[in-house]
Amino acid sequence: MTSLFEPFDLAGTRLNNRIVMAPMTRARAKGDVPDEMGALYYRQRASAGLIISEGSPISREGQGYLFNPGIFGPDQITGWKKATQAVHERGGVIFCQTWHVGRVSHTSIQLNGAAPISSSDKQGGMAFGYNEDGQPDMLAATKPRAATTEECRRLVEDFGQAALNARNAGFDGVELHGANGYLLEQFINAGINDRTDEYGGSRENRCRLLLESIDASIALIGEHRVGVRLTPYGTLFDMPLYDDIEGTYLYLAEELSKRNLAYVHIMDQGAQGQNALPREFLRKFRDAYHGTLLFAGNLDKAEAQRLVDDGIIDLPVFGRPFTSNPDLVERLQNDWPLAEFDPDTFYGGDARGYVDFPTYEEEQARLAREKMIKEKS
Repeated sequence: MTSLFEPFDLAGTRLNNRIVMAPMTRARAKGDVPDEMGALYYRQRASAGLIISEGSPISREGQGYLFNPGIFGPDQITGWKKATQAVHERGGVIFCQTWHVGRVSHTSIQLNGAAPISSSDKQGGMAFGYNEDGQPDMLAATKPRAATTEECRRLVEDFGQAALNARNAGFDGVELHGANGYLLEQFINAGINDRTDEYGGSRENRCRLLLESIDASIALIGEHRVGVRLTPYGTLFDMPLYDDIEGTYLYLAEELSKRNLAYVHIMDQGAQGQNALPREFLRKFRDAYHGTLLFAGNLDKAEAQRLVDDGIIDLPVFGRPFTSNPDLVERLQNDWPLAEFDPDTFYGGDARGYVDFPTYEEEQARLAREKMIKEKS
């Protein structure tokens, strides 16, 4: 058996263990610039073998939510350096999730009130923007417009530049966000993409924007520093199921295998109340993709170990438990109980529910002190 807590070679980068921290939006970055509190948040969780950052928009156009730290402005690059340095000081590894939301945005957070862009003008999803009173609010995403062919080529360049920006900010690599109903999946999905140019129609054309964006990232930072996240069968943000899902993603598995990426990261949205990923498909993808495979899907330690032992995945990905357990790796390794996460503090707010969760050992020390004080009184 391969222990989850043994080191792993990720395309030449040594991970201290196989436990991966999932990318999770936390909406704490004032002015969309990473700050010291965000750096502390990542530092606290740096015992993870690999941290994948919260989604970081590659441009103002790519943003769909307020208070998300971007990776396109000089102040954002400088801000992210605090987090990457904090993780590296603890011997951790951190990738930046490069992100464009596409149609899942709102005119209130687009430059000059412009409409979001997508593969088509089909509307869907919810954005976090400003309401009519100028207050932050969850809003129905604005009807998008279809990106022109030239804009598609510019989007490819934006992903490449974001990868370079991430390296300049100290990240060990990038994960392109090709999942969860955002821009790259809006092109992949045949139920959304109704284009007639080279970025629409056949599965090869629908996957073109993703693959070209990956290639642009590879060209600037190297294949060993590039990963991608996918959600086959995902329905988040009004993504429809379509007949060619399996063929499309198995085609992607073959194409991604040719690129010698750091990894491919598959997510099952079933735990989020969306359409679940058929586990038999995960095996088919594993057979078709010849590289490191990550998987997120409401895993516990036992299932994560089984999937690794069965050779279905290489690295298990944990999300929500990391929010309330900064020492999740140590808790899993020692079978210590997990602290409950608080959904009310997932998005937005201050330090509460973000950087104020103690480690198990800190909590035990506090209880011991309280017991000693009580016994003396």
